Amino acid sequence: MSTWVEKLRQYNAAKAQENSGPKDSSEERKMFEEYYLEWGGGRKRDPSYSSIPCFYTPLPPEQDLILQKLREESRAAFLTRKSAALLENEELQKLLDLLEDNLSPPIEDRMINFEDYLKVKDQVSPKCKDYFSAITFSKLYKKDPHGRIAIVEFFHYVMRKVWLQQSRIGLSLYDISGLGYLREADLENYILEMIPTLPQLEGLEKSFYSFYVCTAVRKFFFFLDPLRTGKIKIQDILCCSFLDELLELREEGLPRERQDSNWFSAASALRVYGQYLTLDTDHNGMLSKSELGRYGSGTLTSVFLDRVFQECLTYEGEMDYKTYLDFILALENRKTPQALQYLFKILDCEGEGALTVFSLNYFFRAVQEELSRHGQDVVDMKDLINEVFDMVKPDRAGRITLKDLIRCCQGDIIVSILIDVNGFWTYENREALVAAENINNR
Repeated sequence: MSTWVEKLRQYNAAKAQENSGPKDSSEERKMFEEYYLEWGGGRKRDPSYSSIPCFYTPLPPEQDLILQKLREESRAAFLTRKSAALLENEELQKLLDLLEDNLSPPIEDRMINFEDYLKVKDQVSPKCKDYFSAITFSKLYKKDPHGRIAIVEFFHYVMRKVWLQQSRIGLSLYDISGLGYLREADLENYILEMIPTLPQLEGLEKSFYSFYVCTAVRKFFFFLDPLRTGKIKIQDILCCSFLDELLELREEGLPRERQDSNWFSAASALRVYGQYLTLDTDHNGMLSKSELGRYGSGTLTSVFLDRVFQECLTYEGEMDYKTYLDFILALENRKTPQALQYLFKILDCEGEGALTVFSLNYFFRAVQEELSRHGQDVVDMKDLINEVFDMVKPDRAGRITLKDLIRCCQGDIIVSILIDVNGFWTYENREALVAAENINNR
């Protein structure tokens, strides 16, 4: 009996010890691996990950406020660090002084060779050293017999680089998404806050600020966003000349001629808005087709104006100021690809992506009717259409695409004779007008 009891005790003790130990069954391990992989741990990685670094990090979701805030703070810190690395005015002046003190002979040419160039590099501040590269020297070298570059050109190069970096940082501060582009509202805020820093805009009334900003922003978007995506790359803004024109208004003694030719000047903005108000005869803030027909000399054909109101954004059949600005920018810059793209869409009345004999007939007929009404000679339409095709030389006979129109370098002339009676008359009488001008210049 005691032997049996002893064996029972030994069995219970062994069983208790087994239950208290770690469970390592195959079923438990399988379940652990399944959940571990599902929650993202131990995910199998491609072998290439060991040699190719991560180059894309997705944006944090909008609902994750902590990550969004962290991203904003990181961008702000990055831009602050980049801004601190820019050359100050004192550093630029010291750079110019060092260049002047290290001219290479003959010094009257105010040039420097590569050896003296490296000497200056050793003396400038650490922030300046990056500009003194062999590549920069070779870019500015213009086959000087003494192997030198002009110090003025080098200094202007540095100034330009600093300006681009400053502008990039300034524009990036308005890039809400942080993806390298500005939306229309972002660019509006940028220009609005810039107005007080531009002496040439001091005379603008604050009530006109919104119209000025709209006028300025439309030029950026008309030329840099022809596909109407609603955003412009910061890189494109820096590469074009528009920012230069805008910042030109910082000059206090800007000549009147340059102000008149600068779209961003107060004189130009007031001129464009004044024209809009003059056309708006019923003073409802919008332009009807008949009101727009009075634009310029009033010689735009009714057929063309019909197409404008069919293709452009209108509100109950009337055009607002923003749409009017696109219209003006297209007509005043007919030689540019962006303007030709805008006008081509209007001229393509069949919606085929090409101007055909039918399209040309459709617009020429309206011009001919206006000429007849004013007692002018009517030109044979068939000869005129053949002349247009000869000017363009399209890839496909009988079909003028936008690419053909831009490539022929005469797109502005063709558009003018299709939409404007005065443009057509000027083209038909071009030889007589040139002869008369030559006589007057004698």
